[in-house]
Amino acid sequence: MAENEAPHRAGLFDIRVIIGSLIGLYGLILVITSFFTSDAQIEKSDGLNINMFAGIGMVVVSAAFLAWARVRPIVVPADPAGEEGAERPVH
Repeated sequence: MAENEAPHRAGLFDIRVIIGSLIGLYGLILVITSFFTSDAQIEKSDGLNINMFAGIGMVVVSAAFLAWARVRPIVVPADPAGEEGAERPVH
C-alpha cells in the first residue's frame, strides 16, 4: 500500500446507515401520523395509539443502527487487490 493511500470508512455507503435512515424516516412519518389519528381508529386498536408506539420503536431501532455504524465502522482497504504485490489486471 502506498503511503498516501490510507484505508477509509464506508460512510454513507454502509448498509446500516441506509437501513437505519429509512427506518427512522418511516418512524418519523408514523409519529407525525399518530397526531392525526381519529378516536375511532384508536378504539379499533383497544385504546392504543399504535402509530405512536410503532413510530417510537422504529426511531429507537434507527438510532441503534446509526450508533452501530458509528461505533464500529466498516473499513475499506485502499488497495482493492488485497495483498501488496498482487498482480492487477491490465485494462
